[in-house]
Amino acid sequence: MEDERSRSLLQLMVNEGLLPSPDEVEKRKNVIEKLKNMVMAWVKRVAWQRRLPKQEIASTSATILTYGSYGLGVHSSESDIDALCVAPFFATMADAKVPMMRFKFDGISIDLPYAQLNVLAVPENLDTFNPFYLRGIDETGWKSLSGVRANKRICQLVPNLEKFQSMLRCVKLWANRRGVYGTLNGFLGGVHLAILAAFVCQSDPNASLSALISNFFKTFAFWPWPTPVVLQDGMFQPTVNPTETRLFMPIRLPCSPYEYCHSNITKSTFYKIRAEFLRGHNLTKDLLKSNFDWHDILEPFPYTKKYTGFVKILLSASKPDELGDWVGWVKSRFRCLLLKLEEVQGLCDPNPAEYIDVDVAEPHVIFYWGLQPGKSNVIDIESVEDVFWTNISNGYQGFLGRMELSIMQASQLPKYSESDTLRRKGTKACWKMTDYNHQRIPIYSQHFPNYIVGYVATNGDPEYPSSGC
Repeated sequence: MEDERSRSLLQLMVNEGLLPSPDEVEKRKNVIEKLKNMVMAWVKRVAWQRRLPKQEIASTSATILTYGSYGLGVHSSESDIDALCVAPFFATMADAKVPMMRFKFDGISIDLPYAQLNVLAVPENLDTFNPFYLRGIDETGWKSLSGVRANKRICQLVPNLEKFQSMLRCVKLWANRRGVYGTLNGFLGGVHLAILAAFVCQSDPNASLSALISNFFKTFAFWPWPTPVVLQDGMFQPTVNPTETRLFMPIRLPCSPYEYCHSNITKSTFYKIRAEFLRGHNLTKDLLKSNFDWHDILEPFPYTKKYTGFVKILLSASKPDELGDWVGWVKSRFRCLLLKLEEVQGLCDPNPAEYIDVDVAEPHVIFYWGLQPGKSNVIDIESVEDVFWTNISNGYQGFLGRMELSIMQASQLPKYSESDTLRRKGTKACWKMTDYNHQRIPIYSQHFPNYIVGYVATNGDPEYPSSGC
């Protein structure tokens, strides 16, 4: 019966579209290969511009490393690719323009941070744990490499990679459906879930997929937070950083004895995450009962039934091109708004789903955050808005968009907000690159002058790509 539950879960993954088709897998491989060719051409151009000796130009190299869901092998057909450009010592940040780019390539969204190593040639399959390549690396490069290093170590530490990947796909689907996925809203991110899933896999190496899911919820429904979650790793001795244990849910990165996952978890989101762990445990503690159904665990969170009051957050801009930057900037400061609402109201559930109101003409995104039941919904929302506006307007260097906060009752919510299926896609600022061989003019972010969001193709000399990687 347990094996039957595992097979039904695997079929559910197929039905939900969590597995990319062979064509989609091949397409992503081709994109990565094209990116590698681009950075190789770019780094040789920079070497030529630096007037390096011919033999050094010939031997220099850069590479592309993947991480995130793609690097872990749990991406879907809609997933972005998280990739890292790693370049040699002479290709400085000024040559790369920015430590991070975001763009679309052959229809696939790419996040591409940058790291610089003190070597002439970066191997295609760089060993990010080899001290030779890490000597003298700066803080920006170290942070950029941490995602790649964490991914690689997780894959090395799990006893059965295929089982871990299936488990993680299911756990991510659960977190999305139940509204506990997304670091900007104070919930769990991909690396958090990957480490939690890997921990359970290590704890019971021979368990079936269905048993691993059940053990996942049982383990973390009763985990004694803030005790850190630490993977069993022979490389590093377990250490506890007193600063990190002040976090609500400390989770240690497996690539360092002292680095922990970045977290925006607050009192409100900690409460909800634990409640969802407990719900999952209650639904999976008896996998063998006749009426067990995986769909019960994955049922979307019923916001309009759970909460009677909501904070409506409307973000808008004059032009569609400005909206992505504006929304991204404001979301990066959502934790400040959440803490303020906790201060004046109590618990608040920051639903990560993004909505569009067809009756609003200008480009916009709307969020609806649930307010604690039983608490008075008489909030001085104008005062909260003033405080948050001061926070988001300071440091923003583009054209300021608009931000409006208001209180709504559940009965006042439009019908589209009752479904999580109308989530807005594509609010990341990006620019499609249609021909990577042409010289390109960079398009800069609205809110950060040195942040490139893409390029405009021109008819320039195709021999050397632009030096803006």
